[in-house]
Amino acid sequence: MNQINFNMISAVFGTMLTYAFGGWNELMSLFLMAILIDYLTGIAASMKEQRGLNSQVGFWGLARKGLMLLVIMLAHRMDLLFDTELMMTAAIYFYLANELISITENYGRLGLPLPSFLKQMIQILRSKGEGL
Repeated sequence: MNQINFNMISAVFGTMLTYAFGGWNELMSLFLMAILIDYLTGIAASMKEQRGLNSQVGFWGLARKGLMLLVIMLAHRMDLLFDTELMMTAAIYFYLANELISITENYGRLGLPLPSFLKQMIQILRSKGEGL
């Protein structure tokens, strides 16, 4: 009986993911990995800076990540409507760039050395993002 419940839950979850995001690909795996690493490095950096963990900050961080996934889901549905593969991919790359910048910032907060060219690239990307 337990195995049947697990199979049913897995099937329903897999069906919902396929409907929401289409076929699974490496870009989506990379994006979800970046989300996880960003969240974990953010927690580690806050602990190192002795800021403590704030449940409200953590909630809004997870909420932001959930909203990113909703935009990607919407972009996938638009791709289906317009018969393209452009919108979901573009949305993932946009949010992936933000996650990678945030991971890099968290690494800096943890005291890991960052090459100066990388710091400059982050500043350039941040200033361009603020202009949007």
